[in-house]
Amino acid sequence: MQLYTIDTELFKLDGGAMFGVVPKSMWNKVNPADENNMCTWAMRLLLIEDGNRLILVDTGIGNKQDAKFFSYYYLNDENTLDKSLAKKGFHRDDITDVILTHLHFDHCGGAIIREGNKLIPAFSNATFWSNAEHWKWATEPNVREKASFLKENIVPIQESGRLKFIEVKEGVGFNENISIRFVNGHTKAMMLPQIKYKDKTIMYVADLFPGHFHIPLPWVMAYDMFPLTTLQEKESSLKEALENNYVLYFEHDPKVECCTLKQTERGIRVDKTFPLREL
Repeated sequence: MQLYTIDTELFKLDGGAMFGVVPKSMWNKVNPADENNMCTWAMRLLLIEDGNRLILVDTGIGNKQDAKFFSYYYLNDENTLDKSLAKKGFHRDDITDVILTHLHFDHCGGAIIREGNKLIPAFSNATFWSNAEHWKWATEPNVREKASFLKENIVPIQESGRLKFIEVKEGVGFNENISIRFVNGHTKAMMLPQIKYKDKTIMYVADLFPGHFHIPLPWVMAYDMFPLTTLQEKESSLKEALENNYVLYFEHDPKVECCTLKQTERGIRVDKTFPLREL
């Protein structure tokens, strides 16, 4: 097995929304905001080469939306999904499986591309993996979360006939090297892949911990649907990760790819930070 970091564009989101009840006087020190209170975030994917399967976790925001849509998110950086795949010696047609942690536009937008008047899968040979609970949640969205679930990102996946569901069961195996952890605080039944790699377990933390800044328990996004559930899920995940020496892999942290954890007087905190390639 081999793992690859796949960097896509950087984008910006409101700092208050990303840090919730944490005062700006605190969060602005760790991820400084611009004059519009916007902070920079990554859309960092993970590529897993496992035998004859090439598995991509999440797809980034994509490029099919109009200029008005992208004007809200200030996309920057030269990295794209295709460029990053090419740097690793791959093409999107090589992808056999796409695991979608959840269906918010910055995680699944790149799954579908526009070809003329048609919306088609961006990965012509891939099976797309979600779960029935989250799919229902995303296709029948509540008013608060509706803006994050865009039909053009979601419906064409099902229409392609290449959508499959993973059973919502704690620790369910995707294959012998990948299991799925389910969390419900950010959105219903978000999937966090846990990968056995060399002598480590890597937890792809998606929006449970958008960045290493979010390790302290009270640092919960205002975007989360059920923040008290997020608190409980953060606590249990951190405890398990510390006890078993997991590596956390961050999707949105603008600088830090991975970290390990340590126990301190203030609770569980970041120990070492490093790029994935150093494992």
